[in-house]
Amino acid sequence: MTSTQHNPSGSTRTDGTPEARADWEARIGTASGTAFGGNAPLLDPPTALAATPGGHQVTLTWETVPGAIGYQVHVADSPDGPWGALDHAGRDVLAVPHPPYTDTTGTPGVTRYYAVASLSDVHVEGPRSEAVAAAPLAAPAEATTITVDAGGDAGPLARPWRPMIGSEHLSHALLTDTTGGHSIGAELSSALKAAHDELGVATVRAHGILCDDNAVYREVDGQPVHDFTGVDKVYDHILSLGLKPCVEISFMPHDLASDPTKTVFEYEAIISPPKDWDRWYALVRDLTAHLLERYGEEVVTEWSFEVWNEANLEVFWSGTPEEYLRLYDVTAAAVRDVDPRLVVGGPSSAAAGWVEELLAHAERTGSPVDFISTHTYGSPPLDFRPMLERYDRAGTPIWWTEWGVTPTHFNEVSDAVFAGTFLLTGMYSAMDRIEALSYWVVSDHFEELGRPQELTHGGFGLRTVGELRKPRWWALAMLERLGDTRLPLVAGGDGGGSLVEAVSARTVGGEDDGTVGVLAWNFTLDQTKASGCAELARDVSVSVTGLIPGGTYTLTHERVDADHSDVTGRWGAMKDADQAWPTEPQWAELRAHDHLEHLEPARTVTADATGAVTVDFELPNPAMSLLTLTPA
Repeated sequence: MTSTQHNPSGSTRTDGTPEARADWEARIGTASGTAFGGNAPLLDPPTALAATPGGHQVTLTWETVPGAIGYQVHVADSPDGPWGALDHAGRDVLAVPHPPYTDTTGTPGVTRYYAVASLSDVHVEGPRSEAVAAAPLAAPAEATTITVDAGGDAGPLARPWRPMIGSEHLSHALLTDTTGGHSIGAELSSALKAAHDELGVATVRAHGILCDDNAVYREVDGQPVHDFTGVDKVYDHILSLGLKPCVEISFMPHDLASDPTKTVFEYEAIISPPKDWDRWYALVRDLTAHLLERYGEEVVTEWSFEVWNEANLEVFWSGTPEEYLRLYDVTAAAVRDVDPRLVVGGPSSAAAGWVEELLAHAERTGSPVDFISTHTYGSPPLDFRPMLERYDRAGTPIWWTEWGVTPTHFNEVSDAVFAGTFLLTGMYSAMDRIEALSYWVVSDHFEELGRPQELTHGGFGLRTVGELRKPRWWALAMLERLGDTRLPLVAGGDGGGSLVEAVSARTVGGEDDGTVGVLAWNFTLDQTKASGCAELARDVSVSVTGLIPGGTYTLTHERVDADHSDVTGRWGAMKDADQAWPTEPQWAELRAHDHLEHLEPARTVTADATGAVTVDFELPNPAMSLLTLTPA
């Protein structure tokens, strides 16, 4: 295996590329080992596959298959092939968890053929279905409709963004250094607190609590010395912001590593297995016992312990797959030895991998798996409930402890409105089937492959350096502002329920005053259209029924698109070509626009004799609109 050699932070190759970034880009796709066990079967293909053409899009629907965690859509130019997975340029897992699937990669008038295969695991794909043919239309044949029953009740609105958010390693929040003239620690802390206060987030997950910047482990005269002073400073600070930690038990302390030269990131996190498994057990047990003693019963009731990060990638684990399973067993045993009620899980894997393997291993060994965790980028998260059922673990919490629009650092899609609509699609898909969908990450104060060199640099954060809210922050804020009672909703017309999706709830603000919120967005998984596609804009008609006949309501319409609530796009339009950071007047202008903007002024509307209000508007691609009807 290739390894990263120890280099001083920030050292560069002769071509000027930072060593950590060059190594990352060279090895990020390399697995640390192949799939190594499990019981995932080959499943039958879906039936009733249908392709419905629309304006510059084709919507695919099919009957779901028992046991499937997701589906791979295939496309060909002729019924005889050649066939290939439909590539929406997500750069990670291309499979989707359920229908419908909207394909916007075709050309109007050009027929293509589609087939769909069922997945029982991310790498176990069954045969393709019978093919169907369709060609996108040159323009929508009809408007998109959304009908909401304000008098209905579809149950509580699930909020999978609340349990967890991702962050840079948490000692970063204590730094007094600056980036772009802004305090790293203060602004990362501000972003974390805002996630708690404005989005309802409860916990934060980050790497590297055992890294040497926290000085948890050293050997003196050959004997281990444990010191959790640095951990205490980090966790005390996180708790002061209103958050609890998900304790990702990583990475390896230098003096405990079997090969400390194998590292990842600019901060040189060591990815090696331990040189002494007993000493690793003792370290994890002592850390757990210390946390329980310091923070009390809330560690049992509100904290969790996750074993490592993405060990199925060579860049994060220099050992073998079997050594990771040993790491899991030893770590879980050490945590549980302190208190059998403590919550521990994994495999915290990249690209939805190794979940089957961990469950099969735990079935053989009896190791605890209180939750399963994995990651993916570029697609809605897969559905692991059928896999859990195969192992008689139905009801085990499913946590996607990393999820995002792209796995690629410094990708401009991360600053775009597209990323906000992507986030809405994923959260909507996750409702009622996933306990936690943790966006990676909260802030652009992030240094894995180097600190930001300019304001809009394609950072992973929901918020910029300087604490401006990106479009995808507004996506979560819009969701959070919806009421607690989900309302029945039917979407139709061109792309309704696929290209254009919507969710509605009653009671904005927590009091049952009859306020109705409708959040609608226009999105395609196709990242080649991330900068926007005029042909995918839709005329949308939203009808809210079940209101008081003749009742008056105040209508507000808040919008995120290229012209509204997009400070990163505004900065791109106002800055000089080579300008990295705003001037003070420019900062002032950006902050003046750092809020949800209205598409139109608030106005009074009256329900008709049947108790309905209809609102018509154009919804660009990408864009998101929050309509709120409040009794006047």
